[in-house]
Amino acid sequence: MAVLRGLLYMAVFFPLTFPIAAAAILSTLLDRRYYSWFARFWGRLGIRLAALKVTVSGAEHLPDGPIIVMSNHASNFDILAMLGYFPRPLSWIAKQELFRIPVFGWSMRRGGYIPLDRGDGRKALKSMEEAARQIKAGTSVIVFPEGTRTRDGKLLPFKRGGFLLAVKAGVPVVPVSIKGSFAINPGGSLGLNLGKAVQIIIHPAVTVPEGMKRAEAEELLMQQMEQAISKGLV
Repeated sequence: MAVLRGLLYMAVFFPLTFPIAAAAILSTLLDRRYYSWFARFWGRLGIRLAALKVTVSGAEHLPDGPIIVMSNHASNFDILAMLGYFPRPLSWIAKQELFRIPVFGWSMRRGGYIPLDRGDGRKALKSMEEAARQIKAGTSVIVFPEGTRTRDGKLLPFKRGGFLLAVKAGVPVVPVSIKGSFAINPGGSLGLNLGKAVQIIIHPAVTVPEGMKRAEAEELLMQQMEQAISKGLV
C-alpha cells in the first residue's frame, strides 16, 4: 500500500514540478531573488501533498550573513522540508546529473545552485572553489555531509568535501538535525507514509577554526557537526 501511495504521489507531484521550474526560470529574468519564492512554494507543495507537518526550532541560532548548513539526509522529503520551511533561502550543491534534467536542471542553474561532479576529483574541487566564492559573496548553502541518503535511518560517515568547502569559505557552519523523514520515505524506497511529522532542529552555529592546518580544521569541524547532528536525532 505504501508503494502505491508513493507512485500516486509521484504521478501528481512530478508533473507539477516542471511548470513551477519554468515559472522560476522566467522570474529570474526580472530579478534572481524571485527564485527563492518559487523554491519555497515547490517545497511546501510537496510537503502538503503528502499531508505532512513540519516544525522548525532553533531559528534564533542563525547568525547574520552567509552560512553553510549541514544536515543529515534520510529521505527525499529532507529537501522539500528544508526548501519549504527553513527560515532562510538556501542554495544547494547537488550532483551534476540533476542539472541535465530538462527545465528542472535549467531552473537549478538559474537559481544559483552548484553542480558537483562526484566522479571527477578535479572538477569536484573546482565546484567547491566556485561554491566558496558564492558563499563569500553572500549566498547561504546547504550540504548533506553524508553524501547520500541513509538506508537504515542511522547517520552515515561524513565525507570531507563539505568541510573543505567550509574551511575555504570561512563562514559560520550551522548543524541541523532532521527528524521523522525516514519514517515517511526511507532512502531507496518508493513507499510513502502519509500524515507524519518532520522536525527541523537548528543547532548553534560553529565558527571555522583559525590558526590550524586545513586538514586539522576540517577534522575538528567534522567532529563538531557529527556530535551536534547526532544529539538532535536522539
